[in-house]
Amino acid sequence: MPKPVKTNVLRHLDAAKIPYETREYTIEDENYDGKLIVDKVGLPSEMIYKTLVLTGDKTKYLVCVIPVEKELDLKVVARATGNKSVAMLPQKELLPLTGYLRGGCSPIGMKKAFPTFVQEDARALARISVSAGIRGCQVILSVEALMQAARASFALLCRE
Repeated sequence: MPKPVKTNVLRHLDAAKIPYETREYTIEDENYDGKLIVDKVGLPSEMIYKTLVLTGDKTKYLVCVIPVEKELDLKVVARATGNKSVAMLPQKELLPLTGYLRGGCSPIGMKKAFPTFVQEDARALARISVSAGIRGCQVILSVEALMQAARASFALLCRE
């Protein structure tokens, strides 16, 4: 299998000497979701997390990393992050702000460091999978390594 393209995520992990593995998969069109990634990479769904970027009334930008099959609860996120209200970042602003496209957004290696929060569920995992910074590639690493690389905190972010 060919080595994956070196993305900002992988360069960042290499520089920090953080061990990881990657899983690549093909995407046929723009309309893919977490279930498709679960099917393609062959990992348990509870291990695969997606990265969402939001705006807050107090915290201008924030990053939430949640299980791929769950949904954010904006009220819960606002409380957990010290905001009165939060909203999803408009998709057209994602690339200029983070350096990542929708479907390839990772909490590691963004253009700037933003407050980053990982759903509490991840505490129970040994390893976690997030986007490697491009569509069609996941990076798998220890939860501790993700928290370190993304300078993240655990928080309750999802609907139960």
